Amino acid sequence: MIFTSDISLAVLVGAIFGLGVYALIRALVPTHRSPVSTVARIDALRMRSGAGPIYAPNPSRPADQTQKKSGALNDLQDQIGDRLAEIYLQRGWELRSLRADLALLDRSWEGFLANKVVLAAAGLFFGPFIFTALWMVGFGTSPVIPVWVALACAAGFFFLPDLEVRRDAKEKRRDFRRVVGAYLDLVAMSLAGGRGLPEALKAAAEVSNGWALKRIQTALADARITGLTQWQALGRLGDEVGVEELRDLSISLALVADDGAKVRASLSARAETMRHRELAEIEGGAGEKSQSMLIAQLLLCVGFLIFLIFPAGMRVFEGG
Repeated sequence: MIFTSDISLAVLVGAIFGLGVYALIRALVPTHRSPVSTVARIDALRMRSGAGPIYAPNPSRPADQTQKKSGALNDLQDQIGDRLAEIYLQRGWELRSLRADLALLDRSWEGFLANKVVLAAAGLFFGPFIFTALWMVGFGTSPVIPVWVALACAAGFFFLPDLEVRRDAKEKRRDFRRVVGAYLDLVAMSLAGGRGLPEALKAAAEVSNGWALKRIQTALADARITGLTQWQALGRLGDEVGVEELRDLSISLALVADDGAKVRASLSARAETMRHRELAEIEGGAGEKSQSMLIAQLLLCVGFLIFLIFPAGMRVFEGG
């Protein structure tokens, strides 16, 4: 049994070592870059040399990117984030979905990567404390266990920011879609009042100072500066934050922008579709919660029945 366990441990260590070598080779060998990542890399090199960028997909940078941080620790974190972002750019790892979530939450890509590394380093120190607690209660005597616990904690802490960003972005994107549905109704009403499409899009975005309409206002304002049409700016905003409704709206407005009646009908239909979809999601969520409550009630009933039957069953077995 001891010989078999030693073989199993050796096979496990060898497999993990081989996986690490494979990951290192994959990280060092350049991968095929998409045109977007290639142009972004050229822009980064031009910005370092003092020249302007060729293509700026997001002129409005998040607030935490424009603010200067102070302190040695923050400077070190910024350097780590910039270095990791450069490595991701050189390898061609775009992670568009995660970047869209960060853009929706107004968080910088470099700060996110630095936060992952800092949490992974904290996990390396947190793992031995867990082993110490287990060792004090009598679990684990091998010196290899702290290493595995530290690595497991580092890996878990490394992916914690991803889970947090996905969760927060999902909730915020749902709110953004709700605002977009109301925004389309406002645009349709403005068109019915005799305004043109550009004026209607701008006036509807200025109704409120909420964060979602602020993003739309910024996109429309950037369109006037960069020379894009307003529906192209909305489509770019949809690509940036990962909202498909804005991308579809941009395509439909580009097709019927010259016909006011078709634009009003298209916007009203899209707003109604978004409301029906939201109601369906709400009903689906309510149904899931009802099923969860039903399962919890069944488990309580089973536990209560076991509590009633157990004493009688023990008497029967003891008497037999």
